[in-house]
This record gives sequence, structure tokens and C-alpha cells, in this order.
Amino acid sequence: MIFSKNKPPAKSTNTTAQKNLKKIAILSTFGGLLFGIDTGVINGALTFMASPQELNLTSTAEGLVTSSITLGAAVGALAAGKLSDHYGRRKVMLVLSIIFLIFTAACSLAPTALLMITFRFCLGLAVGGASVIVPTFLSELSTPSIRGKLVTQNELMITGGQLLAFSVNALLGVLFNEQSNIWRWMIAFGMIPSLCLFVGMLIIPESPRWMVMKGQVAEARKTLSSIRSTPKEASKEIEQIQHNLKREDETKQAKLKDLTIPWIRRLILIGVGIGIVQQIIGINIMMYYGTTILMKSGFGHQSALIANIFNGLVSAVATYVGMHLMNRVNRRKMLLTGITGTGLSLMTIALVSTFLSQSPLLPYLVILTTMIFLGFFQGCVSPTTWLLMSEIFPQNLRGLGMGISTFFLWLSNFLVGFAFPILLARIGLSATFIVFVGCNLLSFWFAWKFAPETRGKSLEQIQLEFQYGQKTGIGPEQH
Repeated sequence: MIFSKNKPPAKSTNTTAQKNLKKIAILSTFGGLLFGIDTGVINGALTFMASPQELNLTSTAEGLVTSSITLGAAVGALAAGKLSDHYGRRKVMLVLSIIFLIFTAACSLAPTALLMITFRFCLGLAVGGASVIVPTFLSELSTPSIRGKLVTQNELMITGGQLLAFSVNALLGVLFNEQSNIWRWMIAFGMIPSLCLFVGMLIIPESPRWMVMKGQVAEARKTLSSIRSTPKEASKEIEQIQHNLKREDETKQAKLKDLTIPWIRRLILIGVGIGIVQQIIGINIMMYYGTTILMKSGFGHQSALIANIFNGLVSAVATYVGMHLMNRVNRRKMLLTGITGTGLSLMTIALVSTFLSQSPLLPYLVILTTMIFLGFFQGCVSPTTWLLMSEIFPQNLRGLGMGISTFFLWLSNFLVGFAFPILLARIGLSATFIVFVGCNLLSFWFAWKFAPETRGKSLEQIQLEFQYGQKTGIGPEQH
């Protein structure tokens, strides 16, 4: 009788904790949704925005308007970690939601190209900050058994945000095709999730790990008690956090001067290389200029806006599939397979746009090939590069390594976004894609030569291999 009386409350408590954690995850990942919307909205808005009666953009100005957000993101990503360590994850995300709101509105009202570039840069500060803080916040709230699923939710929200932006662009672009200023409403749509993020940050609690780090143990215990099955589980986790923080304090954190140490320098360079590889493959020529590419291949403007929705849909589905594959397939195999697929896809676009330039099949072949490209990238390359960058750095090197690697990733993102419309205007569609085929070949060479295999290895094993050249096995397939 005692067991039967006690069982329902325990089940109810567990259900309530799961609901609370799910609510926090959804509200916080509006930051990821905004990441996707603000980087994806330019895809459909750019054609309207560039017209002579609007901002009258040159190819150079198009590149700057598109990529200035990623330059701001590079700065935001560098600053966000330090700021959130000092002021707290929730407070910094609250400020970021205000930046999202203000500069989304400013971009929608921008009267000149220069102001649009400036406002997009400022909006990028929030995008970059969210790209660092949201995964950190989620990982600090979750338990080891659900951490992968919870952090993956942010990746899905990013691609979901891009899909939502593509869909809204298509809806507005088709319904109001005659109104050249419809791009302002496309951008203004981002104010809705910005408000949701702001309200969410007023509701959700601070990270328990940050509160313990600042000596707010009672508040941390209260938060954990609301998202864990039992108070005992919450107290045990508090003890574990305190133990880990003490161990981190005793660990010497790497500094810039440590780059003179060969194995640390090599590890940082590999991280930087992986970040650059992810971008020069050409993902953001699809995410930012998908509508432009489809129009160049023969689609009308409205048809290109609608067809681009399929690109967003493939990206979201492939991200979901990739997150499940990466725990079953070796990292190097996924990365090399993905780069092979993206490189062949770009080569196909270059060939069909050269030899079938007058064929009515051309636009359909291009949309099919871009979908294949996105499937390989979002399913294999993207999740693997982020996972590798998080795995190759040991604890005392993670802050420095991730900061430098992420900065170069965003910088590469900026350069690709800036260069594409200039190349397109000067050398044409086919030759531009050949340039990126070359980038894929270079990326394949780098991944083949330098990308380590980390599946099934502890951070300590990885560190030993880099520090002493000591092979410890290459993962589960050896067991």
C-alpha cells in the first residue's frame, strides 16, 4: 500500500520536471530561431531591396548587405562568452533579444544601403552572441542523457528559422509581387520571434551552473529542483557542479602565449581549419542567394521564391537525420562523404548551367542539385564540424580554441557572402560555381590530411594523441 501511494506523486513530479525543462528549452531556442530567420530572410528580400526604386544596390553593396550580419556575428561570438560568464546567461540573452528587436526594426526601415549594412552588422552581434550562449545555456540545464537531444534542438531551430524565413518570403513575395518595398515586411517579420525571446527571458531561470559559480547555491538548488525528478537528484547535481568548478579552478587555462607550444598550436590550427572548411564549401551561397541562383538559372521571381522553400525543408530534415547519424558513423567518414557530395553537386550545377543554358530543364536540374547539396551539407558536414570543434579541445583549451575557431568560421562566412554576388556579376554562374568546386577540393584535402577521428574517445585520449603523438585507437570499431 505504501508503494502504491508513493508511486503517483513521483511520476507526477517527474512529468512536471520534464514539462518545465521542455518549456525552458523552447523559450531559449528562440535565439536559434532568430539566428535562422535573420540569416535566411535576405535570400528572398535581396532582389526587391536591390531594385532601383528601393536601395539600388550594386553587386558589391549586395555582398556587404548580405554578409555584414556575419561580420557582426564574429564580434558577437567572441564577446558573448565572457559577458555571459560575468553577467549570466539569461541576462545577456535578454539584452540580445532587445538588440534583435531594435535592429530588426531598424533594418526594415533603413533608407540607404550604408545604413542597412550598419544595422545588419549590429543585428549580427545578437546572432553571434546567440550562437554561443544558447547551446551553452541548454547544455548547463540538461542531464548527460538528454544533452545531445536538447542541444540538437537549437540546431533544428536554426534550420527551422531559415525554412520559416523562406516560406514567409515566398508568401509575401507572391501576394505582393508588385510592391517593391515588400522586403521591409519580410525583414520586419523577425520582430515577432524577437518579442517571444524577450518575454521568454523574463520567464525562464538562470543557468544553475552559473549561479553556483557566483555563490548563489540556494537559487541554483531551487531551479534544479523544478527541472529534476527529485530534490535528491538536484542536490547531487549541485555537489557535482561544485566539484567540477573546483577542478576547473585548479586547471591552468590556456592563454594566447601558449600558442608557442607546438601541439597546442597544431590543435588550434586544426580547429580554425575545420571552421573555415565548413564555410568555403559554399553553404551560404545557397542560404543567402538561393533565390538569386534560381532566377539566374531560369525561374521567374515568384517561382524562385516558392522553389526555395524546398531548400529550407531539405536543410531542416537533413539536420535532423545528421544529428542521429553522427553517433553511429565515424566523424571523418561523415565529413569526407559530405564534402564529396557538396563538391559533386556544385560541379553538376556548373556543368548543366554551361551545357544546358537554353534548356527548359535547367531551372529544375539546378533546384534538384541545390537540394542534394544541402542534404549532404546539413546531414554530414555541418553537424560533424561543430561536433569536432567541441571534441578536439581539452577542458583547459576549450575557451581559447572554440573562441578562435568560431571567429574564423564567421569571418569565412562573411567573405563567402561578400564575394559571391561580385563573382556572379563578373564571371557568371558557371565559373562562380567552379571557384567553389575548387574550394571543396581544398576542403577535402584538409579534412583527409588533418581532421582527427574522435568518435568513442575521451578528451584525455584525444589530448594524448595531439600532445605526445600517442595513438589510443580510433573508436568503437576497434572494440
